[in-house]
Amino acid sequence: MSQEDIVVRCNQCGTKNRIPKNRIKDNPVCGKCRARLDMGGYSTKPLDITDKTFQKEVLSFSGTVLMDCWAPWCGPCRMVAPVLDQLASEYAGRLKIAKLNVDDNPVTASQFGIQSIPTMLFFKNGKQVNKLIGAHPKPEIEKQIRAIL
Repeated sequence: MSQEDIVVRCNQCGTKNRIPKNRIKDNPVCGKCRARLDMGGYSTKPLDITDKTFQKEVLSFSGTVLMDCWAPWCGPCRMVAPVLDQLASEYAGRLKIAKLNVDDNPVTASQFGIQSIPTMLFFKNGKQVNKLIGAHPKPEIEKQIRAIL
């Protein structure tokens, strides 16, 4: 299996299916029973969320989420963005990366006491388990991810 593949178990027959990351958006089907595979909300790109979608995409998600709290005018936030794009691709199928623009979504930002950006909040099964404040290099962010996966 290449690093560009993820393995998804079919909800119908239980067969493990290898899906190339670049095909996740193509609505893959099981190779054995042809049932549509549930990708579990995972994507190869960060997902933009809002105050309205936060509950569904983060708190109700039964998996691991890294939520980046950012703003478009923030230089350090723009430096971290490409790293998060890479991590979304590398951890597709195991981690959902969500981006919350704090200027446009003050309710969620204040709910978590976001006072500095970038701030990365880590959730597992809807519960916040860690927080990383500031622009950090990819190895440090990955260390935090591996600690909760």
